[in-house]
Amino acid sequence: MSKFTIYQVLPRLFGNYNTTRKHNETIEENGCGKFNSFTDKALKEIKQLGITHIWYTGIIEHATKTDYTAYGIRNDHPGIVKGQAGSAYAIKDYYDVDPDLAEHVPDRMKEFEALVKRTHKNNLKVIIDFVPNHVARQYFSDARPEGVADLGENDHSEWHFSPLNNFYYFPDQAFKPGFDVAGYSEFPAKATGNDRFTPSPNMDDWYETVKLNYGVNYTEGMQKQFSPIPDTWFKMRDILLFWAEKKVDGFRCDMAEMVPVEFWGWVIPQVKLSFPEVIFLAEIYNPAEYRNYLANGKFDYLYDKVGLYDKLRAITSKNFPVRDITNCWQSLNGIADQMLNFLENHDEQRIGSGFFAGNGMYAEPAMIVAATLGKAPVMIYSGQELGESGMDNEGFSGYDGRTTIFDYWGVKSVQAWANNGKFDGEHLTTEQRELRAFYSKLLNTTINEKAITEGVMYDLEFANFDNPHFNSHEQFAYFRKYNDELLLIVLNFHDRNLYTEVRIPLEAFQYLNIDEGNTYTCLDLLTGIYEDDATLSSGQVFKTTLPPWKGKIFKLNKKA
Repeated sequence: MSKFTIYQVLPRLFGNYNTTRKHNETIEENGCGKFNSFTDKALKEIKQLGITHIWYTGIIEHATKTDYTAYGIRNDHPGIVKGQAGSAYAIKDYYDVDPDLAEHVPDRMKEFEALVKRTHKNNLKVIIDFVPNHVARQYFSDARPEGVADLGENDHSEWHFSPLNNFYYFPDQAFKPGFDVAGYSEFPAKATGNDRFTPSPNMDDWYETVKLNYGVNYTEGMQKQFSPIPDTWFKMRDILLFWAEKKVDGFRCDMAEMVPVEFWGWVIPQVKLSFPEVIFLAEIYNPAEYRNYLANGKFDYLYDKVGLYDKLRAITSKNFPVRDITNCWQSLNGIADQMLNFLENHDEQRIGSGFFAGNGMYAEPAMIVAATLGKAPVMIYSGQELGESGMDNEGFSGYDGRTTIFDYWGVKSVQAWANNGKFDGEHLTTEQRELRAFYSKLLNTTINEKAITEGVMYDLEFANFDNPHFNSHEQFAYFRKYNDELLLIVLNFHDRNLYTEVRIPLEAFQYLNIDEGNTYTCLDLLTGIYEDDATLSSGQVFKTTLPPWKGKIFKLNKKA
């Protein structure tokens, strides 16, 4: 598919206009956003930002300390729930939606279905999480379709491992973590979600989750018993089909590399047989497995966290050389267009936090690279476009530079933009308005310029290593071209104004199939300002001045 842009958002946070913000407080005290918070107005504003897809995070019902027993939903033991709200990745019922997000809890699925319909009406596509590796310790589906056996319902808990089981067990051993969970009982103990095969996980483990069994015997040489097909495979396939039938357009698959690639290669084609347009995006952190999960796992896209994200963050916050960006795209060697680029998501620290850059504007050149270097999709996280710092002590999530996924909370920057549902940005600061305008210009350029969505890229960095008027430690430049449409992107990662001269080698003209000596008008698409006409030639340089932490995307139109 053509290049697309994703807006990741936690509905729990997005539509919460409650400004109480008390540490570790309840839903009644601190409030919670709802499915219905995504009004037509809100969705139109997100669309106008230059977004094509919304990743609604935390949709499927997960463990929580909030009591919903009045609606027939079992309580979770508080000792194995992180935060008051609970982790969106400790799934409690794969066949239901989070009751926190409903205006009327009995109608929660109808409200979600209405959200999907409303999102589509506003020409946006819907992505939700699929969490395949682990579930909440007290997983129980009260909403599963009639005739569907629950996870673990038919397990032989006296066996540590069997491909017939959905979980891994420690026969004759009770769950005994290295911290107090008074009143919680689990016998026999199950393996913990982050591959901790012990009845005694510690506080740093994903102790609130249990590992699902896909037929891999982790404690006896990683034996794979896939024939006959393990029971968990069928159950998870049916869950994916259930949500695809709700007309979601894609799945962001949590910790996909902790699930055997053979399962993905089996299940994704089956889902696409009935829903060919559904996309599968893998959260994966091992570059050695990238091609395996694309070719054999049949994924459409993968996270590019340990490559481009890590490099752009190091350049922005630790003064790493900008020229290292070249190594990132070269190392992907043909799969770059299948990587999802980003600078923020729910797991990572906010750009505006003191742990990253301290100001959202400092990452503008990095964001231009993430969005325009190739044809790969790009994602932003709700609040990123407003410079959200994530420096709140919410509860389970403390002063860590991240926006909590565990607590009930109101995000100040998002609330200022939303203005109690008006979405007019009335309470934004001048800097927040400027940053949001930058993201809007960049993302709309990203999806509307064919040189970016369909074109080729030519990296100019190597041709300027010995250029006295181009600092490859602080500056980056590259072409994007499609047919007669030509863009030149020039970036400044330095904290001061830089005059620069970009050399264009003869090879660039040959690779891009453009003639030397033509004169072009130079329109910066991010500001709408024309700079002096430029003649492109291997014997001349392209000249411009770049403000601190800024970039320019020049649209070059040949003069008659």
